[in-house]
Amino acid sequence: MSFKNKVVWITGASSGIGKALALEFSKLGAKIVISSRKKESLEAVKNACATPENVKIVTLDLEDYTNLGTAVTSAISQFGKIDILLNNGGISQRALAIDTDISVDKRIMDINYMGTMALTKGLLPHFISNNLGHFVSITSITGKVATPQRTSYSASKHALHGFFDSLRSEVFKYNIAVTLVLPGYVNTNLSFNALVGDGSKQNSGDADLAKGLATDVFAKKLIRAVKKQKNEVVIAGVKETLSVYLKRFFPRLLARLVRNVNS
Repeated sequence: MSFKNKVVWITGASSGIGKALALEFSKLGAKIVISSRKKESLEAVKNACATPENVKIVTLDLEDYTNLGTAVTSAISQFGKIDILLNNGGISQRALAIDTDISVDKRIMDINYMGTMALTKGLLPHFISNNLGHFVSITSITGKVATPQRTSYSASKHALHGFFDSLRSEVFKYNIAVTLVLPGYVNTNLSFNALVGDGSKQNSGDADLAKGLATDVFAKKLIRAVKKQKNEVVIAGVKETLSVYLKRFFPRLLARLVRNVNS
């Protein structure tokens, strides 16, 4: 698959993984629609791309998931079509379940699951009409292996796996691919923006994230998986990847190990 002149729509594109993906797809000749809530940051990403003239901005807020139809219409209108939707937008969590207000749990689910699902369903008729399309959703290792202080975050990622695995079986007849991407630790600001129990931001980094994959390395690996139209791919270090297999084959052992995972 060549990405030249393919139209790729990337959410959560104002920083981190989303920004890195925009830069890499631009190098490959793709036309790109980038989205997040932060227009100024998106402008900076656009200007950093190899071909800024082939990058368009559509602002959206995944939390406002009942009103994403306008964003879908706008994104399609930028280049007349969308070939790939790369669902990357989301928010993390750093709090014990007992300390987390239910409103925070709801917000995490609204952004990570409901927003992503609503955007996907909004674009689905376009893909079906074209008899072609590719949904790529970045979930997390925690979508398979739940860890402490990530109860609602992990739940939202598990939900995405359920939705997209089911959707894949429904849309194959329309030549629509579905790829789930499970990152391990990636060096981003995810932990700074993670919500604590009262809904405020953590505003501090995690040592594991700081030692994680560089965003450009992650983006290149993801793009290779998209090119192969893989159903699911784990992009992580050895320990994180091993945990996925332990979950499948030795769940009781993993349960004991997870108890000792640091926040």
